[in-house]
Amino acid sequence: MNTINNTLQAATTALPQAPNTNAASGAGSFKDMLLDSIQDVNSMQQQAEQAVETLMTGGDVNPAEVMTAVQKADLAFRLMMQMRNKMMQVYQEVKDIRV
Repeated sequence: MNTINNTLQAATTALPQAPNTNAASGAGSFKDMLLDSIQDVNSMQQQAEQAVETLMTGGDVNPAEVMTAVQKADLAFRLMMQMRNKMMQVYQEVKDIRV
């Protein structure tokens, strides 16, 4: 059980983090944070794809590292999709409000 917790903790620390912005100063925006997060997820997926390709072509790469890269990319993508689903749900609720 401890191994699972360590793996989850390591995977979540690799996920894209929100930038440190000060709301009072107006620095940064939700759009910028969202685009940066999408680019980070895309980068993780490309790295995982490159690692798998290197493994399959007989390159010098540790299979455990390849699996970790693939799992991190998968977890980041799933998190991004859940955030999108939640935003769409909120949008639908706001759209359905009668004024």
